Amino acid sequence: MAEDLLRDFNPFDIFDAEADRLDRFFSGLDEAGWRRPSRAGGWSVRDVLAHLAGEELYNHACLDGTVQELMGRLADEGITGFNDFNEWCVRQRRDLPVEEVLAEWRAKNGETRRRMRELGPGGPLDTMAGPYPAGLQTFHYDSEYATHADDVGAPVSEKEAEDRTLWRVAVGRFALAEQDSKVQVERTADEMFVAVDGLTATMPYHEFVEATVGRLSGSHGLDPRIASSLRCLA
Repeated sequence: MAEDLLRDFNPFDIFDAEADRLDRFFSGLDEAGWRRPSRAGGWSVRDVLAHLAGEELYNHACLDGTVQELMGRLADEGITGFNDFNEWCVRQRRDLPVEEVLAEWRAKNGETRRRMRELGPGGPLDTMAGPYPAGLQTFHYDSEYATHADDVGAPVSEKEAEDRTLWRVAVGRFALAEQDSKVQVERTADEMFVAVDGLTATMPYHEFVEATVGRLSGSHGLDPRIASSLRCLA
């Protein structure tokens, strides 16, 4: 089963670690740091924070079982789809003091992490796709937080880098399997083997992770058809 790829990792501990990483980074920024462009296209570091704070509206709706009600309210405002929602969250906070946005994110995400942990791995959660286990949803949150931490340049220590890459590889493989992707992925001792539509490639673990979240650099050299097939997360 696809879930077997994740059995060696605790999603709730990872969520705490990635949230703590972002909090430490955000806490040390000056005005110039907030204005710096992030790796997320078109967003500054401050915009990434606004996105994280705003998406807690959806996270809490999942926990409260009110996702459909939220989607209805957003549709009434002309907001359809996650891209529209993400940009709306950022716009809503652009004129607010950054300290206020940071405090909002800390409080709301702290509640999300606490409630997700209380639900446990198999706890039922409401999502746009229907009922879904809290543990698996948390792995998706883990990937998003790690991606955005990298987007803004939050430091990763040498001590934690290897384990962080390994859980991200596992989440990427799980997401591909969960989506019934036609791409074949195999992990070897030191790289990933990928095959799709007669095309094959090998790549280091970190490049596989970057491919799954759509963050490969323009100079990576991977066939764009393979890159497109691997994108399955944020």
